[in-house]
Amino acid sequence: MKRLTQLAVTALMGLTAFGSNPILPGFHADPEILYAEGTGKYYIYSTTDGQPGWGGWYYTVFSSDDLRDWTYEGVALDLKSDQVAWADGNAWAPAIEERKVDGKYRYYLYFSGNTAAGGGKQIGVAVADSPTGPFVDLGHPILTESPVGHGQQIDVDVFVDPQSGKPYLYWGNGYMAGAELNDDMLSVKKSTITVMTPEGGTLADYNYREAPYVFFRDGLYYFMWSVDDTGSPNYHVAYGTATSPLGPIKVADQPVILIQNPELEIYGPAHNSVLKAPGTDTWYMVYHRINKDYIERDKGPGWHREVCIDPLHFNPDGTIKPVVPTR
Repeated sequence: MKRLTQLAVTALMGLTAFGSNPILPGFHADPEILYAEGTGKYYIYSTTDGQPGWGGWYYTVFSSDDLRDWTYEGVALDLKSDQVAWADGNAWAPAIEERKVDGKYRYYLYFSGNTAAGGGKQIGVAVADSPTGPFVDLGHPILTESPVGHGQQIDVDVFVDPQSGKPYLYWGNGYMAGAELNDDMLSVKKSTITVMTPEGGTLADYNYREAPYVFFRDGLYYFMWSVDDTGSPNYHVAYGTATSPLGPIKVADQPVILIQNPELEIYGPAHNSVLKAPGTDTWYMVYHRINKDYIERDKGPGWHREVCIDPLHFNPDGTIKPVVPTR
């Protein structure tokens, strides 16, 4: 395990020097990255792109020992199959968490799907004994309604607070909500549901749209989110911080930390997850961007996206430096 971790860190140091973006073949979006203690490997779960109208219906898994070479591990969850009886497609933006239960690692895959019975997008969870599955769906969604009366139940994120050990779930399109999960990781403590939407901002800076992501570093909870539409070149990432997992969020003075670079034909980089290299204070952001050959509106930029990774650096005061997207 220690040797593998050192190899991974060594590879991370030179990651962008080899021009490895995008890191996955084909069209993928909304990437969720996991370092699994149970296997000593990295995994990426993503929305399967390339389908008109964001119509992808399954999640794939890729694994890597070093974050540079990725191996296709198959389909983790198929929302048009018997795996998820309550859904009939539109598998968007997964999130994953590894936890030890009775001495064994278990993997909890949170996802949003279109409900077969109608009623719009809802959030479910499936469980496996391996990061690659097979995942078994709970049998029903765990979140069905918007706490603000509008917006879709999508873009779920799961976070276990290293200070308290408590698990939390975040989600929302047009709003940001968070709540504590019960210890079984399979249900939400409804009394803790909190609307956390950062107020204000514009499409040029931090106006909240979707894709909340939470991590903890040096006593602060960092909250990231995406601004504008996923099919817009201006789709980008903003952030704020809090002293509690459920806020309130203080928007950073310089909130934009990842945005397009047309000179390099990099457009719409956002909807991210974050990785801390094991045993280090080295951090990376995994995100999607619009494939440069599909940037025109009539070509469907919103569902022709690709997965990338770049370093994430902090200033001495804990603020985040702008991420430099690379090709």
